[in-house]
Amino acid sequence: MNKKFYFIFLLIFSCFQLAAQQKLSPEATVSVVTCGQGTELYSAFGHSAFRIYDPVLKLDKIYNYGTFDFNKPNFYLNFAKGKLIYQLSTTRYGYFLQEFNYENRWVKTQELNLDEADVQAVYNFLENNAKPENRSYRYDFFYDNCSTKIEEVIKAVLKDKVTFNNNHITSHKSHRDLIADYTADKFKWGKFGIDLALGSVIDDEATAAEYKFLPDYIYLGFENATINVDGENIPLVKASNKVLNERASPKPFSILQPFIVFLVISLFFIWITYKNYTTNKRSKWVDFFLYFITGLIGIAVLLLWFATSHTATYKNFNFLWAFAPNLVVAFFMFKTVLPKWLPNYNKLLLVLLVIQAILWVLKIQVFNIAIIPIMAMLFVRYCFLIAKRK
Repeated sequence: MNKKFYFIFLLIFSCFQLAAQQKLSPEATVSVVTCGQGTELYSAFGHSAFRIYDPVLKLDKIYNYGTFDFNKPNFYLNFAKGKLIYQLSTTRYGYFLQEFNYENRWVKTQELNLDEADVQAVYNFLENNAKPENRSYRYDFFYDNCSTKIEEVIKAVLKDKVTFNNNHITSHKSHRDLIADYTADKFKWGKFGIDLALGSVIDDEATAAEYKFLPDYIYLGFENATINVDGENIPLVKASNKVLNERASPKPFSILQPFIVFLVISLFFIWITYKNYTTNKRSKWVDFFLYFITGLIGIAVLLLWFATSHTATYKNFNFLWAFAPNLVVAFFMFKTVLPKWLPNYNKLLLVLLVIQAILWVLKIQVFNIAIIPIMAMLFVRYCFLIAKRK
């Protein structure tokens, strides 16, 4: 009986101890952590997280909304369908810094100007959000990611006490422009893939608030935010610190950049077309290859537009040069005598290329410059096939 009583006493005492651990000391702080870009495309835009630090309780914890699990069932299928699930994970601040130091990425912190009650409220919110039943969310690159979550959490906890002033954003950029700021130099192939997959919806001018899908702009947003304390608006950020510096490293350069690669390929096919024209012959494999590849890309573009939940792949006019029906037409190109309807079909393809050029000039959709040689190659080949039929 005594042993049973002693066990119950220990259990109750442990529960009280756990509750006591959840009560932060007056020395506890909340910080926003911002990290620089990495060497992989998924890390090209930087990273954001929360840090809760309590020197009394020896608590130093990172709350990271930017984690996902490659090993989850149907990971790649869900990614393609726009149904990728991200999670809020936690780790020790020291481990977090070790990882980013290893990846040679800078890290900055912004300690927030919060009183004891607000620090506790943010901590409670994050702890609750980190529970297995609450930690998962549907990821959206522009509107729900590790960066947008930072401001979302602060607004959810502090409500009207905090004001985010976006007056520091004076540029007029589209989402595509903002992506290019981070990919144009280091990730040219990644930028080509992004420009190919994402539609004209990302060419609209982004609002100041929409800049904050990028961690750098969350950092600036907090630097310019205020919090109301006893009727007075004071800066939300109490102190900013550079924790890790990026070490100098040579900038990678490769001649195998999209524009150069496609220019060489296009010149090769234009040369073959010229030889076909002068010898009055037709290289069937060239026509099959061009129609088949453009048709295959076109189907992928349309699937991303109509068959996924991605918000950024709508109204993608890349389908004008990557025309999906070409996938079927490709198999007619093996015939020695081409179908009678083919010249009219090719005239349609020429019209679509002209329409795409007009959309580009009007900036309805901005395309990657690497498709210029592709469009030129297709234009020349279609013209040749029309002339060949005549």
